[in-house]
Amino acid sequence: MSQISQLQALDAGTRRREARTVIASSYLGSTIEYYDFLLYATAAAVVFPKVFFSGMDEWVGVVAAYGTFAAGYVARPLGGIIFGHFGDRLGRKNMLIVSMLVMGIASTLIGLVPGAAVAGAWGAVMLVFLRVCQGIAVGGEWGGAALMALEHSETGKRGFAASFVNAGAPTGAVLGTLVMGAFAALPNEQFLAWGWRVPFLLSFVLLGVGMFVRLKVSESPIFKAALEQEKAEQDNAARENVQRQQTVQGAPVRREIPLLQVLRRPKTLIFTMLAGAAGFALQVVLATFSVTYAVSKGADRQGVLFAFAAASFVSIAFVIMGGRLSDKLGRRPVMIGGLMLFILYLTPMFQLLSSNNIGLIFVAFAVGLMIHSTLFGPLAAFVSEQFGTTSRYTGASLGYQLATLLGAGFTPGIVAQIFKDSGQNTAAVVWYLAIMSVVSIVFILLTREPKNNDLQTVGS
Repeated sequence: MSQISQLQALDAGTRRREARTVIASSYLGSTIEYYDFLLYATAAAVVFPKVFFSGMDEWVGVVAAYGTFAAGYVARPLGGIIFGHFGDRLGRKNMLIVSMLVMGIASTLIGLVPGAAVAGAWGAVMLVFLRVCQGIAVGGEWGGAALMALEHSETGKRGFAASFVNAGAPTGAVLGTLVMGAFAALPNEQFLAWGWRVPFLLSFVLLGVGMFVRLKVSESPIFKAALEQEKAEQDNAARENVQRQQTVQGAPVRREIPLLQVLRRPKTLIFTMLAGAAGFALQVVLATFSVTYAVSKGADRQGVLFAFAAASFVSIAFVIMGGRLSDKLGRRPVMIGGLMLFILYLTPMFQLLSSNNIGLIFVAFAVGLMIHSTLFGPLAAFVSEQFGTTSRYTGASLGYQLATLLGAGFTPGIVAQIFKDSGQNTAAVVWYLAIMSVVSIVFILLTREPKNNDLQTVGS
């Protein structure tokens, strides 16, 4: 009996418990990984310009710090390819364990990197190397976590289930920002000397928790069923001596490399990448440039960090609601609606951020993140449902991570440069983000609605 049949044979209560366990573990693992990854974003906004790029003009230092931040996004597609290949060959669960291990070690080591005063330029070099390791890890993490949640869920609830993985991003942002904000209460000299390092060192504790949970999760039944089906087909082909695939004297039929399966349909990969890019641009602008901008207008650094943390906490529920809404209305209408609302909101958002009032700054972050959640919630299912089972880890990871690279990797540096070159005028920033949003809307419209796709399809 196949893994799918075994799952279907279980009573409804057992299936729901199994799905809840997997979804909870995906959410927790995603939270821990994004705590590490987005903690770097907060540090890049308020710490790294002064610790690793001191002596520069203020906004030049900010651009340089955002450059090291971008390195993580450049590495994410590579992580998607590496972990996706082995995830499609060996299983989702094993790759999730490895990705968490890499992320936890890299993040802990960031807390030990010496600043420019001690190591000179080598401090920044070490920072970039560890950021690349973070990028590779999170590039592999997202696809595995999303597929574990998606492939354990029933049709009609996949958007809701997969949204918990993306909900890990704001949850991780809350944890990271709260911890960094707590240490930001230290005198400035102590905070820059050692206070900012403690949140990174705490990553080692979270690594232990995450590994404990990950080891208890079962493998995806859809993936196991796909392997069983392939093995049966290979056995039949060998017995009948049908040369549909290369065989050597009765050796097992070699499965096509998952990356090649994905690249045979480049349109799907390109369209999903461009469809998701603006969502990541808006997300990272809120986490980095908006924080720096609010502080530069005179707002208290710790107050801004706590305002962002509180707004991120509120947005968690809206990410899940966005996923659930997409199960009813479709992925595309919900995502397009979110992008259109964000375009309209950009100008008033920057007006609120410049108010030097923590209450209004919280409103700016909260409304922005709630709108963004309607796009971010369905995104995990939207991307993953475009690919077949035996290439889904690779395809979903690569499409998603290329979207993050295009949308988020260079956006903080580009936006900061645009802001600087325009005489610190946010109108130029608004136009840049609005154009990116329109491009994503166009490609969402060009991409097929995947809500009712059959996930048990083996091919790509």
